[in-house]
Amino acid sequence: MAHGGGNSTGWRADRLLTGRQNAMTKKMSKEEKRVTELVRRRMKESRSTELLGFDVESVHAGRAIFRLDVRPNHKQIHGVVHGGILAALADTTAAIAAYTAIPKGTEIATVELSINYLEPVPGGRIKADARVLRAGRNFVVTECEIFNEDGSLAAKALLTFGATAGHALHK
Repeated sequence: MAHGGGNSTGWRADRLLTGRQNAMTKKMSKEEKRVTELVRRRMKESRSTELLGFDVESVHAGRAIFRLDVRPNHKQIHGVVHGGILAALADTTAAIAAYTAIPKGTEIATVELSINYLEPVPGGRIKADARVLRAGRNFVVTECEIFNEDGSLAAKALLTFGATAGHALHK
């Protein structure tokens, strides 16, 4: 899955988060608020994220949190959210986290996604919390945890993005 728009956030992380901070209780800085709003506007331009119903909750240095209000069309025949929806949510959230850790103008594309489904997601509001584990010149490695509405861990993904500065993925 390709993620164009290396300029989408226009923001370079000065440092990566080394530990999980509770972003729900942490007050966002002016810059984090600005970047979060910028990402929200850019995500509205993406037909796939609009179709799937992904919403940006917050964007921080090396981290992004998205949410999804589960709808009937997200569910498979057994009444729980389809694994492909969760994988797309992890991929999208992790890509935004990756963009905060690379230089402006760098394009990324998913080169690997591994996801473990730990428990079913029956509905409600779910959250995806992605963070950058390592940002190098050519690759960005991220992880994304997806939580059920009750806070239980439903899935965990490890993603690698190829990063290319100065080259566009679009023609």
